[in-house]
Order: sequence, then C-alpha cells, then structure tokens
Amino acid sequence: MSQLRTTKAGLVACGVICAFIFLYSRNPGPEEAEGEPIHLAVVECGFYPDELCSALFEGKKAAPQIAQFCKPPYNSEILALLHTSRNCSRMTQGLHFITRPLSAEEGNFSLAYVISVHKELAMFVRLLRAIYAPQNVYCVHIDEKAPKKFKSAMQTFVNCFENVFISSKTQKMAHDGPKRLQAEINCMRDLVHSTLEWQYVMNLCGQEFPIKTNKEIIHYIRTKWKDKNITPMTIPPPNTKPKTGQRPPEPNPEENTYVSPNIRFKQKPPHNLTVYSGSAYYALTRKFVEFILTDPRAKDMLQWSKDIHSPEQHYWVTLNRLKDAPGATPDAVWEGSIRATKRRTEEGDGHKGCTGHDAQDTCVYGLGDLPGLIQSPALFANFEPSSTDPLVVACLERQHRLKALRQAEVPTEPHWQFPRETSLSSQPHH
Repeated sequence: MSQLRTTKAGLVACGVICAFIFLYSRNPGPEEAEGEPIHLAVVECGFYPDELCSALFEGKKAAPQIAQFCKPPYNSEILALLHTSRNCSRMTQGLHFITRPLSAEEGNFSLAYVISVHKELAMFVRLLRAIYAPQNVYCVHIDEKAPKKFKSAMQTFVNCFENVFISSKTQKMAHDGPKRLQAEINCMRDLVHSTLEWQYVMNLCGQEFPIKTNKEIIHYIRTKWKDKNITPMTIPPPNTKPKTGQRPPEPNPEENTYVSPNIRFKQKPPHNLTVYSGSAYYALTRKFVEFILTDPRAKDMLQWSKDIHSPEQHYWVTLNRLKDAPGATPDAVWEGSIRATKRRTEEGDGHKGCTGHDAQDTCVYGLGDLPGLIQSPALFANFEPSSTDPLVVACLERQHRLKALRQAEVPTEPHWQFPRETSLSSQPHH
C-alpha cells in the first residue's frame, strides 16, 4: 500500500513539474513527493509572482492550476510597513508610492477621488498607491461603524499625504442607500474647498482597483467626453430598440410590459423630474459638483432620495440629464466605461463566462478572468478581498505599475518599481 501511495504522489509532483516546464519553458529540476497522495511536494514557483502573472495574462491553461500551489501570506509586507514605520518618507518609499507627475499632461490635469472604506486597510493601501499622484486629491470616507483601531490606523496613514484627507462628516453606511449618497456628497463638499484645482471627481470603494493608469484615465476623459459628465445608464432590456436620444421605458416584471420610469416610485419626484436609472459610479466635472451642492432641484432631489431604494442609482444620472446642468449629457444613453462588470445573464454575449464565482449574478473575478480584464475598456474593477483570489489583485497591481512606468515621460525613481520577487516554494496543500 505504501509503495502505491508513493507512486501516486510521484505522479502528482511530476504533473506539476511538467506543467511548470510547459509554462516557463525552463526546467526547475526534479522534486520528490513525500507523504499522502493528496499532499503536494515542494514545488519551485519561479520568480513569484512576475512569471506566474505573465503566464496568467497570456491565458496559458496550466497557470491557474499552478497558482493554487504558490501563495505567500497576502498583504503581510504592507501591514508590516504600516505597523513598524514611524517615518512617512520611509513608509511611502517602502510602499513604492509615485511621488511626481509622470507626464506634463498628468501634471496639468488633476483628478479628485471620493473613496468609501470600512475594512481591509491593506487593500486600501494597494488601491491608493495605484491611483496616487501628487497633483490629485483624495477624500476618504470611513464608515462610522468601522472599528476604532481601523479608523486610527487610517488616520495615521493618510496624515502622511498632503493631498489625502478623511471626510469632515461621516455616515453609518450600507453598501447602497441614502447614507452612501450623502457620504459622497459630504466628501464633494470638502473637495470643492481643496486648494488643488481638480477637473473631475470619481467615486470608489476600498475594494476596487484600476485597470487603466492615471494617464489613460485622463486621456479617456479628455478625448471621449470633453468637459461632459459620465453617468452610465442602465443597459436596456434585450430586443429593445429605443429612438435615438430617448430613454426606453422601465420593465415591469409582473406585467411583462414597459412603463414610465416614475411609476416605480410612491412619491412624485420634485420639480417634475423624470427619474432615470443608471450606475452608482461616475466621473463628474467640478462645475457639476458645484451645481449639485447649490441648485434647489439637486437639493430637493437629495431629500426625496432618502425615501427610495438605492438612490445612488438614480440621483447622478437624473441630474446629469438636466439641460442646464454644467457638463450635462441630456441625450446620453448607456455610454461610459467606468466599471468592468461580468454578469451571468450576459455570458456568451461579449464574455466567455466567469472563472471565479458568481455573487448575486455578478462575477467575482478569478485568475482565468485576468486576460479579459486587462483588455476591458473600463477604468476600474471591483473585488471582494475575502472571496477573491489574492493573486488576481497582485497580478493586476504589478501589471498596472509596469504600464504606468512605461508610459512615464520623466526619469523614474528606483523605489517606484516593485521589486522582482525571489524564488518561492509552495507550501503543502491539504
């Protein structure tokens, strides 16, 4: 029996080694398995994660299977730096923050961000260092329900940056709802008083990550939108062909017919506004932000929104269709590539399925989704750290930094580059 077990274990190890040879076109040397067949022998993971990430982005079939055996402690280096470093300069260098504009175009076009967080400090650090530029400004809203230790650690961290601050007002936030909407508007009120003259504001949550670099985001906004707000609308039902520039009626599942958008709401919207449905994510001009903070229609719409479900899916897109609003797109339909989203219902129509897993019909990205993600026209993608393979974000992060530095038009600093990791051996999996 023991001889049979040894033979099976040898076959498992041999299969993994052969896969590595196929993956990297090099011979890592023979490895010998020990113990039960379900245990994996020590496997050479190459220069982790660069080589493995390259294979994943290229869509090599063996890469996702091999990745299961090559997983270091996630975020350990980031957390260690945050806990041990008392010097801001040393910490930002150790965390590889980019500290100068990478091009004249970027230096002359400032972005503002509203970032909502309630957990996962290390994931927030990853997000911030990916989108960080000294000419941008960042308002961070921390959920009132967040633990005191988390709030304190966040405050200590953001104090190291002149252009990053905590919102002056906080809300007990849900993922969606009136309090989320109010929290973002509170941040916008702080941002308009910033000394930095930013041109556009975008909203993020702490579990998101950019697919495009700062330079690519600016280029997309300037060339595709030209001082217009981006508030993507809801994709129309299948086989619906609206007239140009008109919003199709909303579906009524019970009657299988289409009705006016406002019929869904118990209370009549203020100022006879027609309420539209769209994305909770946006890119808004500074003038539009000043408009929503002062215009009576926007204020009344905000008050009315406190009594409806998911108001953030209606508020921005509705006000952006007012013809006299700054940067308005009253005839826009479903343009705007802000978030990459895969839905099970769309499988076979623009994407090849989800290699991670589904959560409420939305794909939680897996390793096999990486080739499609980097080809997406969207600016950002959403990740849930507790259910997303850590290597997905790690690979995106390294690919994003390499691309940003390749696009740089200024001499780069050594600490801006992520170090190439040394060889890593896998740990036994049970």
